[in-house]
Amino acid sequence: MENSEDIEMTDHLNSDNEDEKKHGIYLPGQPLKEDEELVCDESAYVMLHEVHAGSPCLSFDIIHDSLGDKRELHPLCAYIVAGTQAARTHTNNVLVMKMSNMHKIQKNEHDEDDSDDDDEDEDESKIAHLECARIKHQGCVNRIRAINYNSTVLAASLSELGRVHIWNLTEPLHAVNDKEAMVRYKNGAAPVPLFTFSGHQAEGFGVDWCPTMAGVLATGDCKRNIHVWNPADGGSWHVDQRPLVGHTDSVEDLQWSPNERSVLASCSVDKSVRIWDTRAAPSKACMLTAHSAHESDVNVISWNRNEPFIASGGDDGMLHIWDLRQFQSGSPVATFKHHTQPVTTVQWHPSEATVFASGGSDDQIALWDLALERDAEDCKDDIKDLPPQLLFIHQGQTDVKELRWHPQLPGVIISTALSGFNVFRTISV
Repeated sequence: MENSEDIEMTDHLNSDNEDEKKHGIYLPGQPLKEDEELVCDESAYVMLHEVHAGSPCLSFDIIHDSLGDKRELHPLCAYIVAGTQAARTHTNNVLVMKMSNMHKIQKNEHDEDDSDDDDEDEDESKIAHLECARIKHQGCVNRIRAINYNSTVLAASLSELGRVHIWNLTEPLHAVNDKEAMVRYKNGAAPVPLFTFSGHQAEGFGVDWCPTMAGVLATGDCKRNIHVWNPADGGSWHVDQRPLVGHTDSVEDLQWSPNERSVLASCSVDKSVRIWDTRAAPSKACMLTAHSAHESDVNVISWNRNEPFIASGGDDGMLHIWDLRQFQSGSPVATFKHHTQPVTTVQWHPSEATVFASGGSDDQIALWDLALERDAEDCKDDIKDLPPQLLFIHQGQTDVKELRWHPQLPGVIISTALSGFNVFRTISV
């Protein structure tokens, strides 16, 4: 850990603990004996780091940086923006974090950055670094999303007070990159929102920037209203005061199509998943609806970047895969039941069309590959009840809230939970 205050970052490096080498394999649903406990099998990870931000963060997003795409040479660096859910006696913040010098767990003799394990100076040089710049935020941050807009990194935060703020992250990003700038930032005037919308009549959880129309934003609240934002002159936005009409209960998540302009997906406590064409009048914008997408609240959705698929997760613990070419049938093309409590996050891999990850209140993150099928001849009794598409189970966090595949670091997942953040890459993806 290299940082101050109440934020810290820890590494999982090579271990010579003999007890760890004698562990068995745990399978989901397998009861533990009184003298047994689950421990991390570090051989299953390429990289694993933990970040504790003081207060829990319900939501975060990855900031696209200028360091290049497809970066696999360690050490790695990542930037994120997150929002805290602090106790009532504490201040909430938007956190801009730089996580750097992140090394692999296991060493490979062919790696370019490997050398003598016994060199203490080198061990010190492999400690992960964390820098954090805070922005005071009124109320808990329910959802936050970042975008690179006109060469500027912006973040939209939706608070428990129902207000949506747009933040310019230029100064905090400069601060996490430069120690002198950090001193000036901490001693300077508190940043204020670039723009604020107070038109939501309740708190909400739906926020998404449109990837096909620069600066366009959608926000949804617990009173079933979805508002579409369009950028205006002078660093402002025009928010359509007429909400999209269709949902009958709280809007839980929003996702713009990665390929089709003006097409938006939403999910709700009313158990439905809806597809909208925002070019139409708000009362006529709903094009397609899966009315009973789940048996209870639909919490999260994710739109595949490469295929016409949407993944959804709900309070029923189910994961459904929807083919938009067959959406009107109202039936998913695939269903997975692994999570034992509500699914709180799901996201498709940014480049692998069949791979996605899910997380939930059962303290698990699951990695899936739709392309996998079970080999009946090799199927053992102890795994016959597991979905063959289940690649990997990551545990160790309490009450997982959100996960993100890093689009510039292949295979790397960042996740947030009540217990803090994990940054990891498994050997399976």
